[in-house]
Amino acid sequence: MSVKPQYNYPEKIVIGTRGSPLALWQANKVKYEIASIGQNIDVTIRIIKTSGDWCPSDGEKRLDALQGGKAQFAKEIEEALLDGKIDIAVHSMKDMETILPEGLVIPFMLPRADFRDGFLSNNAQNIDDLPDGCTVGTSSVRRQAFLLNKRPDLKVVPFRGNVETRISKLRKGQVDATFLAIAGLFRLGLMEEVSSIVDIDDMLPSVAQGAVGIEIRKDDSKKLSFIDQLSCLDTVLCVECERAVLRELNGSCHTPVGVLAQLDSGDIHIRACVISSDGKDKWYHEGRAKVSIVDEAIALGSRVGSRLRQMVPTNIISNKDQ
Repeated sequence: MSVKPQYNYPEKIVIGTRGSPLALWQANKVKYEIASIGQNIDVTIRIIKTSGDWCPSDGEKRLDALQGGKAQFAKEIEEALLDGKIDIAVHSMKDMETILPEGLVIPFMLPRADFRDGFLSNNAQNIDDLPDGCTVGTSSVRRQAFLLNKRPDLKVVPFRGNVETRISKLRKGQVDATFLAIAGLFRLGLMEEVSSIVDIDDMLPSVAQGAVGIEIRKDDSKKLSFIDQLSCLDTVLCVECERAVLRELNGSCHTPVGVLAQLDSGDIHIRACVISSDGKDKWYHEGRAKVSIVDEAIALGSRVGSRLRQMVPTNIISNKDQ
């Protein structure tokens, strides 16, 4: 007979988040879930502007061309967490570096939403329907690589901004098509904008796409253990497995890689694919193992990532000199 954990509940929790509509949706979801525990915890949200937040002066640069890469979406929030200005940070896991700052951990994740990419276009139902030479906007080297592997005739241009900004640019005809994560579109009530959902055989998702993580100070692990009631172990196992692949590749937003881990009859099945940014070359590896704890999931992802690293030229992984 299992013993129900005994938790200590704080009187107050301050959540740190970016200020985009999607980030606020995620933070408010965590706030609601904490409130639903029923311990009268006073939960407030603090918006923290990060260097990665969109501003017109950034221009149309790809994410990997901007100083800081993925870290630009979390740096200031993590600094506030380390300084004690907030108690927890809520992030899109796909925006997080695989190595966290000393003293911080992400032990909790909400149940993962749809991990696939959505195809949005004014004049096509799917990738195959796009006329030759169409312009597709994306700031993701992963999406660019998978797209050009399937459709080398297309022109890909940098395309930045939050979800609403990119949809607006598309509707104004700046590009013929773009891609956005299905999870974000669903959370924002924008699924009607989707022309079709991209099959994972055509485009493996970004590492941890669709997952929301809760970052805390390591020293607060016991004090904040009550958040485990909100966390989904299956999501943690799959996401940590995927992140281990990227970590083994020493990967970042520069890396044109898609990774997906899924539970299958007690196993985790993980698929990983690296494609050159021009779409011409492709390397694939997969693995499967019985996994019940995070360390086992990480070990599986590390094995797959290590094998890929042996296969792929260094310049492709770093996305330099291609």
